[in-house]
Amino acid sequence: MKVKFGIKEVVAIGIGAALFVALTQVQIPLGFIPNTGIQPRAAVLAFFAAVFGPIVGCAIGFIGHALGDAIFYGSVWWSWVIPDALSGLLVGLFANKFAVREGGFDIKRIVLFNVVQIVANAVSWCLAAPVLDILIYAEPANKVFTQGAAAFVANIIVVAVIGTLLGFGYTKISGKTGSLKKED
Repeated sequence: MKVKFGIKEVVAIGIGAALFVALTQVQIPLGFIPNTGIQPRAAVLAFFAAVFGPIVGCAIGFIGHALGDAIFYGSVWWSWVIPDALSGLLVGLFANKFAVREGGFDIKRIVLFNVVQIVANAVSWCLAAPVLDILIYAEPANKVFTQGAAAFVANIIVVAVIGTLLGFGYTKISGKTGSLKKED
């Protein structure tokens, strides 16, 4: 996979991270599991990663989550920042296959996007986050694996619905934009 990185990607990181931070407080708490909720920011992360690739996805997950934690909670919970960055990276690795930017986000690619986001969320939330919670913060295993499983389920639903709609909408307009030509 050829990784392209230029001005568009830098701007995408800035916009994506800002949206991620702004959406930090937009969540439906899972009352039966502490500090875990349904968050639309997961869909924004997956969408930007699907459009702009792994570097952008990883950067948005890392910067957006770290800044969101610092601004809204007063400290950064690194064991959840890293999995968001990992999720963005993993989804972004398949950006070319999704063809969102090129206007080809069809049913076949939507299915692929959702398979990839499910695997990325499983690795991030069922494995990385709980293990990092235990290693970094000495959290009890039963608590963090339950939180990780709940975050996994919440994220796959949010990304499947909102992330797919964002990708589908973007692919419908992406061929119509970028058609500007320099006048002589």
